[in-house]
Amino acid sequence: MKNIGLIIAGGVGARMQQAVPKQFMTVFDKPIIAYTMEKFENHPAIDVIAVVCLEGWDNILASYAKQYNITKLKHIFPAGSTGQESIKNGIMGLAQHYNSDDIVLIHDAIRPNLSKDIISDCVGTIENHGFTVVVVPCNEAMMETYDFESSEKAFPRDNLKRTQTPQGAKLGQLVELHNKAKEMGITNSVATCTLVTETGGKIYFSAGSGKNIKITTPEDIDIFKALLKQGD
Repeated sequence: MKNIGLIIAGGVGARMQQAVPKQFMTVFDKPIIAYTMEKFENHPAIDVIAVVCLEGWDNILASYAKQYNITKLKHIFPAGSTGQESIKNGIMGLAQHYNSDDIVLIHDAIRPNLSKDIISDCVGTIENHGFTVVVVPCNEAMMETYDFESSEKAFPRDNLKRTQTPQGAKLGQLVELHNKAKEMGITNSVATCTLVTETGGKIYFSAGSGKNIKITTPEDIDIFKALLKQGD
């Protein structure tokens, strides 16, 4: 059985307001996606890395893999027009090469600070339970709004979790998930964890971290730089 890191790098990063997609932006002279690939490269339980890549950037990605000695990168798949389609392209691409019992960890390219413990716990939860999402506690008050200016309802935060990536399952389960979504006409689910619940499934939690940040805004770059300086 193999453990596969499937990195999703298909976004254009509009919120960053940069000409370069954020996964290819550099921090301390290294591309963000290189940091992400290194986390999987350096984890002893990960056997294969695959990347779903934005059109026109696959050769650049391959050159980064060579530059930073990412020897586990075996596949580059084309991104789709939505996140769900990009993930599906990666899953169906992997299904041409690997077995249904192989484990796939689907991870955002723009989460470059995941730890070995996060990867290990996610793999273990998939082995024991199947569909898994990395989560952290919700420490803030959560308010529901429809006009985006006010609220009359709060959600109990003890009943909520903030999701991160990796998210994953065994490859065969993920193939079945996307086939079921197609049958149900679900085309734009925001993440694997939401797709599981939208198709009537159950997903289990593994431990995340506040340091497993998603780089979406310029402020997130500053946080990532600070974490790197701390050696995290």
